[in-house]
Amino acid sequence: MTTALDTRPAARARHVAAAVVAGAAVALLLLAPDQVGEHGRLAAVLVLQAVLVAGWLPATAPAGAVGVAVLGAAAAVGADLAVGLLAPSGDPPGPGLLLAVLGPALIAAVLHQMLRRPPRTDVVGSLASVALLVAAACALALLLLPDVVGDEDGVGGSPLLVVGAALVAGHLVDAVLPRPALAEGSDRGVPGLLAAVAAGVVVALFESGTGELVDVVSGTTTGLVLGLVAALAGTAASSVLGESRGRGAVAGGVAVEAVLPLAVCAPVLLALAVV
Repeated sequence: MTTALDTRPAARARHVAAAVVAGAAVALLLLAPDQVGEHGRLAAVLVLQAVLVAGWLPATAPAGAVGVAVLGAAAAVGADLAVGLLAPSGDPPGPGLLLAVLGPALIAAVLHQMLRRPPRTDVVGSLASVALLVAAACALALLLLPDVVGDEDGVGGSPLLVVGAALVAGHLVDAVLPRPALAEGSDRGVPGLLAAVAAGVVVALFESGTGELVDVVSGTTTGLVLGLVAALAGTAASSVLGESRGRGAVAGGVAVEAVLPLAVCAPVLLALAVV
């Protein structure tokens, strides 16, 4: 029988690794345009999508794993092409283009289940795994839209920094103090959630730049919203992994816990950009 004393060091190491990878992912998204050039952010998003797809299989071990990986990778490439390259000439690209990817991808997911060799075990679980992976891959493509990540000339003012700070703070606090737990059997705790929200507010207030009341209120609101969404997304990512902690699953689990919350936060960043 595995005891809490046996699993706690492994959980602590996983949280620290996830914090490092999440921070590196945000840094990649923010710095790639300056370091690589015009298509730097596209390259960064492709890297994160590849990391998510590669980590998904060992972390979640879905039935029909090969098909899940192929559909996830195809959806990622299709979403990036739709948003970054195939936007209507003269018009700014919009999230509606992703529907042209999501619809066929979900149909293909159903066909994938029908074409699996019998016995077709865990059909519902496999279909859900494909749907979640496809949705996450497409959501990451939203980071290619103008103003979602922030001004490329002003990295210090990007709302993505708020998300990154919240994710890193949440994992680091959970590595040290995971109790009281947010749910039974979870290694994500209430202190970690509060730390994530607090880190989001602090970074957002720092980015607001001035002490004017309007800026303080705006910064606080942005920090609360993004910090809370990032914290809940991180908790959800850990829940998706469940008990899949066997051999080969640790690295994949770290990748999913670091990148999946960024995908969940991408639509919120889009909403804040257009408000």
